[in-house]
Amino acid sequence: MAPQLLRQLNGERAVVLLYVVRILFSIPFSLLPEAFSLSLLFLLALCVEISVDDASNPLSLFFRTRPGASSGVLLGAVTLPGLLVSKLVQTSRAITLEEVGIAEFEYLKSQYWAASSSCVVVLIFLSLVCQRQGKSKRKSKTSICSLSSRNQIYSSICVICFVGSGLVSLSGKLYGGWAPALVSLWVLGHGWAAVALIQKILETFPACASIGESLLVTTGLVLYSGDMMAYTTSKISYLASSDAPFIQNGINRSEISTIIQGMIFGLLLFPVFYKYVLRMVEYCVSSENTTDLGNHEKRRSLVFYALLTFVLVAVVPSWMQFVHAFHMHPLLWVIDFVLSEPLKRLTLCVYWLVIISVSVRRFYSISKNSKTERILLRKYYHLMAVAIFVPALIFQPKFLDLSFGAALAVFLLLETIRIWKIWPLGHLVHQFMNAFTDHRDSDLLVVSHFSLLLGCAIPIWLASGLTDRPLAPFAGILSLGIGDTMASMVGHKYGVLRWSKTGKKTIEGTAAGITSVLAACFVLLPLLAATGYIFTMHWFSLIVAVTTSGLLEAYTAQLDNAFIPLVFYSMLCL
Repeated sequence: MAPQLLRQLNGERAVVLLYVVRILFSIPFSLLPEAFSLSLLFLLALCVEISVDDASNPLSLFFRTRPGASSGVLLGAVTLPGLLVSKLVQTSRAITLEEVGIAEFEYLKSQYWAASSSCVVVLIFLSLVCQRQGKSKRKSKTSICSLSSRNQIYSSICVICFVGSGLVSLSGKLYGGWAPALVSLWVLGHGWAAVALIQKILETFPACASIGESLLVTTGLVLYSGDMMAYTTSKISYLASSDAPFIQNGINRSEISTIIQGMIFGLLLFPVFYKYVLRMVEYCVSSENTTDLGNHEKRRSLVFYALLTFVLVAVVPSWMQFVHAFHMHPLLWVIDFVLSEPLKRLTLCVYWLVIISVSVRRFYSISKNSKTERILLRKYYHLMAVAIFVPALIFQPKFLDLSFGAALAVFLLLETIRIWKIWPLGHLVHQFMNAFTDHRDSDLLVVSHFSLLLGCAIPIWLASGLTDRPLAPFAGILSLGIGDTMASMVGHKYGVLRWSKTGKKTIEGTAAGITSVLAACFVLLPLLAATGYIFTMHWFSLIVAVTTSGLLEAYTAQLDNAFIPLVFYSMLCL
């Protein structure tokens, strides 16, 4: 089976294979079940992607995906599990240095299995859809569809072996009694939730994302939701003076991470509450025989702002105070945190506001009055991200964590206002965002600014508390702010040799991106050493990580802002 699949490798699949092999090469013997399961996940995802991309068995009959993009199933399936395996490798090193406890390591291991099981269940769902859609379209026994049919037994063996390795891994020393069964059910629940969520995303936002992009978002949201449920359950178990089966000691959250998690989920769930409350309000006022569109829009807006205030001021802070001892309202805690070092943090806020206001006004004016291509114009925002985030990450990392959460909350709120056309800001926000969209955005959903922010923020959030790989928090800033920007600018102006006949990426642009990131690392490492970081990065590993992320940017047709920082961060952790 493996030789047949390897012959199907293209550029993107080959880079993903390099990514997985690099992770497997670094895994210690204690993580052998995770290494084995990651290999099985790669083979299963490759099998499914080949079937999905086959012209005789189009999944587009079932889902409307983003036009012009490949399915991206393989990349979407292995990125997050690979990242979590890298975190396990890094955490295992920290255990030997007694920087973290074994409970935190075991909880991270359960998160890996939750993420990988989500991907496996979604892959099984996609393969079943492909089989159903392709039954009447198989023209020959030598087609890739027949190849998938011939490999059904092998796929089943992969799934069985995956489940077995998961049970072996999760039945650790910290578990006893019914705990392994409960953990397994908890992990399996993530898989079923992922199937339901990816269908909802693709149906609600048709033609806005590829399957791989949807799978990455789905896995991340399901994993983050499960973490929030586990966080709440651990608190309930603590109050009930009972033993939580696997999470009692494995979850350690700071005030900042609790505030970010509660605020983000409150805003993600807010549209659901708003929709049902709006239906109730409209039902109650339906007896009023009026056709005044203005009154209708103002009523919707009034309900929106009133409900938003209630959720953010009362509901979300109540959850925060339940799971964490704030001893004051969380919003007051944020103000107190900012004012605890007023000179540094308020000065940083002023610096950010000046850069953002000047840059946005300048770029918006250029987009309206210049013939500069949007792809280059958008790269200016990547450079702006470098100027904004690097000083704060070096000197005020905790404040930057909180600022990322606030920025993400603002983005979610503005996108909700734009989608629901809330008066009076909906039209203005839509008009402004259209100036910076490209072929990966649509009127229904604009994702570029989210991917840039999260691409810079997630490596910083993940690296919190672990300092043995000082470049890891800079993964998003280096890969997007410097590497991706230089690759696009040099490739657009000077690129001649293309990686493929149908693609636009050039060898010159990729070389410029890789070289610029390495040069930035040479400059950044002495600055980090001056601030107290211990240099433990091997240059060979760094070159492999930079080269792999650069090749991924050259070959992938997916939203590179979402995938490249995660892949780069994973390899830096090793």
